[in-house]
Amino acid sequence: MEYLLTAEEMKSCDGTVIRHYQVPSLVLMERAALALTELLVQEQFDLSKTLVVCGSGNNGGDGFAVARILKLRKTDAAVWFVGNEASLTEEAALQKKICENYQVEFVRNPVLGEYTTIVDAIFGVGLSREVSGRYAEIIEKINASGAKVLAADIPSGVSASDGQILGTAIRADVTGALAFRKFGHLLYPGAGQCGKVHTLEIGITEEGFGGQKPRTWVLGWEVLSFLPVRFPDSNKGSFGKACMFAGSRDMAGAAYLSSKAAYYTGCGLVRIVSRECNRTILQTLLPEAVMTSMEELELKKAEEALAWASAAGIGPGIGTVRESESLVKAVLEWAQIPVLMDADALNILAKNPSWLMEERKAPLVLTPHLGEMSRLTGLGIGELKRNLPNVCREYAKKWKAVLVLKDSRTLISDGDALFVNERGTDGMATGGSGDVLSGIITGFLAQGVAPLQAACLGVYLHACAGERAEEKKGKPAMLAGDILNSFGKVMKEGRTE
Repeated sequence: MEYLLTAEEMKSCDGTVIRHYQVPSLVLMERAALALTELLVQEQFDLSKTLVVCGSGNNGGDGFAVARILKLRKTDAAVWFVGNEASLTEEAALQKKICENYQVEFVRNPVLGEYTTIVDAIFGVGLSREVSGRYAEIIEKINASGAKVLAADIPSGVSASDGQILGTAIRADVTGALAFRKFGHLLYPGAGQCGKVHTLEIGITEEGFGGQKPRTWVLGWEVLSFLPVRFPDSNKGSFGKACMFAGSRDMAGAAYLSSKAAYYTGCGLVRIVSRECNRTILQTLLPEAVMTSMEELELKKAEEALAWASAAGIGPGIGTVRESESLVKAVLEWAQIPVLMDADALNILAKNPSWLMEERKAPLVLTPHLGEMSRLTGLGIGELKRNLPNVCREYAKKWKAVLVLKDSRTLISDGDALFVNERGTDGMATGGSGDVLSGIITGFLAQGVAPLQAACLGVYLHACAGERAEEKKGKPAMLAGDILNSFGKVMKEGRTE
């Protein structure tokens, strides 16, 4: 899978290539500039009048080199140096001098509306402070110019490490990520400033990590290697038994969607533990499932269901009443199989935070959206969004669980490794979508897929099914059932990739 880097990890990798492998920094800068120039051509930018806006750092050095290459290719390209002459890095100063030697035009007060293309090479990934004053004015003018914008490495003003916008940021049409993508290319709101992102090969490879390889990856088709293997002489007992504690009065849909999703993963048997009032509708909609009705405080039935199952999911539609609290507490105490907790189970845990810190026998997967995560941690949603990668990793470690932190970019961690999902569509922001994901992950857990792998596999395939549903229905008309109905097709296609 593709590595995803912070600004510090990129800086360290860059330094290792320069110091240990002795690749000159100027060589890397030249390769970056060539790759960015080729990207301008590839993406069919109108280069009839191009302005390269350069800062004082090495990102500006990349920009100077781009302007010179365009000049030598007989393109009308000018440089607007917006940095401080005294702050130029050694490499950027040399690239600026080379531009001057080749008589590249330097402009001081350009009319930005006259340019067809603007290359943003102001800050790059090293920015860690708020953009203000003159730089903020320049960025706002570029955004208002009407020109098509290419960002060198990352749009200026976007934090490479967490995707936050540091005051204001360039709104790029295309971004050329140098060597590796960074968090800021994937996490919102910064991701919304990047436009179409290309990863450009510039001579910095995985060897630059040395003995400090990143522990963060972007989910990709590689997760399909986690799919359970099926054999011709198998039977329903070969593919696990999932138990879904789901649904309450007027909430049969959550039980139906999660349980059917578990079946769609290839799970051999699914048992729904729900209220008696849901029996008729669930047995009508999903006759393949085993139905166990459990009324108030009939916890013996829960214990029996856990003993029967190879994995359990609890939470969709169960409510937060006293009886549901007792059920969640009992499952945590009794389960010796992997357990997924979602929705109302998480809200119950938020009211009883000590339960997550108690010793338990069951491997645990938690799947909160940001609202649920806020209740679980006591942190505001804004605070969570400003530090999603660290929050996900830290709380997974604290709770000794696999944490699936659901947002526009879902993050998954076991407290060590971190995975980021970039697939999916905002059409999936509809009631029941989370119930489908809960059932999918539980179904894979029941088939013996390890918790972290099951979470990665489930999140990725759920997102791909959402994309397929969007193709058929369009975003506004999508329902959770459409995601479910697309899931089998995605699984089938994945197996043949």
